Amino acid sequence: MSPTSETLTAERILATTEEVLRRHGPAKATVVDVARALGVSHGSVYRHFRTKAALREAVTKRWLDRTSEALAGIAAEDRDAEGRLRDWLRGLFDAKRRKAGDDPELFATYMVLTGESGEAVPEHIADLTAQLARIVAAGIAAGTFAGGDAQAAARAVFQATGRFHDPCYAPEWTLPGVEEDFAAVVELVVRGLRA
Repeated sequence: MSPTSETLTAERILATTEEVLRRHGPAKATVVDVARALGVSHGSVYRHFRTKAALREAVTKRWLDRTSEALAGIAAEDRDAEGRLRDWLRGLFDAKRRKAGDDPELFATYMVLTGESGEAVPEHIADLTAQLARIVAAGIAAGTFAGGDAQAAARAVFQATGRFHDPCYAPEWTLPGVEEDFAAVVELVVRGLRA
C-alpha cells in the first residue's frame, strides 16, 4: 500500500471531490477524476464510497451540514428565544446567500447534486426545523411565545421564510429591497409567535 492510500480518508476524498466538481461541473466530474486528483486508483475511492451516487450524496451532505452546524450553535445558546430566533433566521439567510454569491459555479453544481440527492436534503431540512423547534420550545417554556406545538410552529416558520433560504430563490437574494423584505417577514413571524 502506498503512503498516499494509507492516508486516504473519507474527508480528504470529499474535499477533493468538491474541487473536482468546481473544476469540471457535475455532468463531467467522475470518480476517476477524483482519484487522479488524489493520486490514487479509483478503486481506493470506491473503498470509501461504494458508488459514484454515494460519493455525490456524501459531498452534498457535507456541504449542507456546514450550514446546519453553524446554526446549531445559535439554537443551543442559553439566552432569550426571540433574539435567538432572529439571529438564527439571519444566520440561515446569510449562509445561503454567501454560498450562492461567493462561489456561484459551486453553488450551481450543488443545486444539481441536491436535485439528485436521496436523503441529504430531507435530512438537512429536518435538522434545521429541529433547531427551530428547540428555539420555539424554549420561547414557549419562557412565556415569550404562545403555547402550542413547537414542531408545527417551527415548520411554519421555516416555510414562511423560504424565500430567504430556499436555493430556488437565490437570484432574488441580491435584488434591491431584499433586506427590507427579510426584516418584514422576520418581524411578522416573531409577532405571530409572541404570547
